[in-house]
Amino acid sequence: MDSTEVNKGMAAILVAGIAFFLSGWISVTLVHDSKPEHEILKIEGVGPVEASAGAAKEETLAPIAPLLAKADPASGESTAKKLCVSCHTFADGGKSGVGPNLYGTVGAARGHTAGFNYSAALKGKAGNWSFEELNAWLAKPAAFAPGTRMTFAGIKSIEQRADVIAYLRTLSKTPVPLP
Repeated sequence: MDSTEVNKGMAAILVAGIAFFLSGWISVTLVHDSKPEHEILKIEGVGPVEASAGAAKEETLAPIAPLLAKADPASGESTAKKLCVSCHTFADGGKSGVGPNLYGTVGAARGHTAGFNYSAALKGKAGNWSFEELNAWLAKPAAFAPGTRMTFAGIKSIEQRADVIAYLRTLSKTPVPLP
């Protein structure tokens, strides 16, 4: 292939790029996005739409206490080993991984694992981990503590959450009594 053919090909690519750039710039300059000043079509009997109407309502979680009595810690261990083991450890005195060691979590203060760098979102929540708070955390960590570094989406099934909480309860020398 001749060098003039290569030059022609490169010039064609360059001209096409310039044409696309200029057409985009001209279209942005000519077309302005704006809201209409008044409604064009009025529908009788319908009020104005509120901004929050389209927003998702915050889901109220069902209480976990009634399910804890029949929860299966063995099933909870299986679920926890599938979902949590990539970041957490469960042994007494175990080292933290990406997430803190979960031994002794139920009833313990939030941020109880010494030496683990908890997110500011979790540090800002004082108190101890109750069964209901663990339920909310396991359902959707980002909703319980907005800004948390935990990227886990949550466990949708309340029965699975009850099983995991029952398992976490067993990870203690003196398990917290069931409600």
